[in-house]
Amino acid sequence: FVGKRPRRPTSLGAMHRLSRFIRSSAKRVSVIPRVSSRQFSAGLVQHRHTAENNLETKFEFDEDSKKEIDRVLAKYPPQYKASATIPLLYIAQEQAGSNNWITLAAMNKIAEMLEVPPMKVYEVATFYTMFNREPVGKIHIQLCGTTPCMVAGCGKDGIKKVIMDELGIGEGETTKDGMFTLQEVECLGACVNAPMIQVNNKEFYEHLTEESMKALLDTWKKGETPKEGNQNHVKTCEGPQGKTSLKGGEPGFPEFLDIDKMIADKKAADAKAS
Repeated sequence: FVGKRPRRPTSLGAMHRLSRFIRSSAKRVSVIPRVSSRQFSAGLVQHRHTAENNLETKFEFDEDSKKEIDRVLAKYPPQYKASATIPLLYIAQEQAGSNNWITLAAMNKIAEMLEVPPMKVYEVATFYTMFNREPVGKIHIQLCGTTPCMVAGCGKDGIKKVIMDELGIGEGETTKDGMFTLQEVECLGACVNAPMIQVNNKEFYEHLTEESMKALLDTWKKGETPKEGNQNHVKTCEGPQGKTSLKGGEPGFPEFLDIDKMIADKKAADAKAS
């Protein structure tokens, strides 16, 4: 309609028709369901007081944690202590008796030690999903739910179903004894060894089957710690073209990644320092 402007519905009848159209359209819009905060890996961004986590909650670092904090802070100039926020949050979360989560009081204590506003610590703790701001089980099972793991068997009829059936819990729930929590997370970077889970933000258990997953759960229930890594004894992976690298024999870790040696050296250094 060149040179013409569209007519506006100025008549009373047109306005009534427009009003009826809007009302009928609104009825057809589906209501968006509210999603529980436990379905998100980081939980709610804002803090909500609970009986075990409020302004009156007490928190103190134990002696072992204080030694670790001193070791961490020694890496930074005094004016850059804030850079230690993430390591100190990890120390608070992993401290014996912390039950694998971080209270508001712990974050406030970290802010005090680093001489920063508490909000600076809250911002970090709410951004990274590795920090639990709600209670979780002693064995925090983080099930990878992205494409490679899902295709390989982490779906509702695979590893995930075994965990839920064996523990009697659903996703985002904790067993009544506080031992296990199940949480589905995004890619954990071990796609070549799918399906896999991560436990307590540290241990990887890969190449899982329904049988090996059940065996892991049985081991934890006995109070024992299963061996990390591949659960089917695989040491290398080869594509259709065969082996194209690491042809010199069985692969091993470089010296600087000898975890057992690193742990032994640290224990020896701690013993000497004390």
